[in-house]
Order: sequence, then C-alpha cells, then structure tokens
Amino acid sequence: MNFGAEDARLFLDSLVGAAPSIEVLVAHFGGAGPGYPAQADEVMAVFGAAAERGDPRMRSVYFDVATAVTAETTAEEGALVARRIRQVGTGRVLYGSDLSPPGGSIRAGWEIFRDRTPLTAGELRTIAGNVTRFAR
Repeated sequence: MNFGAEDARLFLDSLVGAAPSIEVLVAHFGGAGPGYPAQADEVMAVFGAAAERGDPRMRSVYFDVATAVTAETTAEEGALVARRIRQVGTGRVLYGSDLSPPGGSIRAGWEIFRDRTPLTAGELRTIAGNVTRFAR
C-alpha cells in the first residue's frame, strides 16, 4: 500500500488525536521497505513538521527505521533519512530490522544503517538505546 502526506495528516488527526496517551509506532519510517521512497518521505515530512512545531499529539509517537536504509541506499537518501530523524527527534526513533542480508544479522543491518545514514555518534547512541514503554 502506498501512503502519502494526506494519509499521515489523517493518521495524526484521527487516530493519534483520539488516543493521545497511547504509544503509537510508525513502522518502517513511514514506508513499507525496503528502502525509503518519496511517499515515505511525504509521510515523515508531516510528522517532522508536527514535531518541530511542538504538536502535543506527537508526545507518544515513535518511529522505527526497519528496512528504511539498505545497502542500496544512496548518500542523498541517507541524508534525507537523517534529516527526518532529526526533525522528529532521535529520542522518538527506534532501531529495528527485518533486513536480513544474505549471511546477515541484526548487527549487519545496524552497520548498514550506521554507515549509510550520516548521523553523529551521539545520535546513533540515542537511537540504539531507545525503548518504548510498551517494550519494557
């Protein structure tokens, strides 16, 4: 399924707005993976703008980056993912991986994410340590 900006606005207005105290996880950084297509970026741009303006509905919204960054991710795509991560805040981003490269592992997926996404060591540490309430 392809979701875009209008879908993200509806999600934020209708679902998140109706359940402000429930933790919500937006999977695959707004897309379906693998990769980070333009439609996923439309979704993340809506959430990024809401986070930047301090929208209270964003209080319990988290994002996983599972399969958003792959070995095929270009430098431009990696930079865009990093920009959106910074917009929503590294404290809202969870590392997860359905990415299992041949002979790979979660560690290999993390290395790809780390190498293809131009984040600082501190930003990566924050993401690596993030845990939602429902996972504790």
